Amino acid sequence: MMTITKRDALTIVGLSARTSNNKGKAEKDIPQLWKRFMSENTLNRIPSKTDETVYAIYTDYEGDHTKPYTIVIGCSVSNLDDIPEDMTVKMVPEANYTQFIAKGDLTKDAVINTWMDIWNTDLKRAYTTDIEIYGEKALDPTNGEAEILIATE
Repeated sequence: MMTITKRDALTIVGLSARTSNNKGKAEKDIPQLWKRFMSENTLNRIPSKTDETVYAIYTDYEGDHTKPYTIVIGCSVSNLDDIPEDMTVKMVPEANYTQFIAKGDLTKDAVINTWMDIWNTDLKRAYTTDIEIYGEKALDPTNGEAEILIATE
């Protein structure tokens, strides 16, 4: 099920990695970044969080989904005071998105299966910033829901 939605601008602070979908690179890099996010207590180290929602944003695309991009896992913040040195700041402008919902075991295949569906659609993707949102429905990640917002033209 997809819905068109407009989202306000966000400022995300968190941990980042540069990766690509080539030959299992993202399959290794993204779980590693999530592991680091969890093990380094990142959620509690982000100052001025607007809430406890965790965002994974995909941005700085060099082209389409076959080209390198940056992933940032973090939170929305209200200001940029006292940002830890190991963290990245990304401004996400207001944009139109097509919304997908990943349901099921978010620690296993639910999210990647939803991405595979997205790659197989004929969406006119903008390749600006795409967003995964892990809110209250993702608190039990083995049986949860995550929102995936794809920037569209």
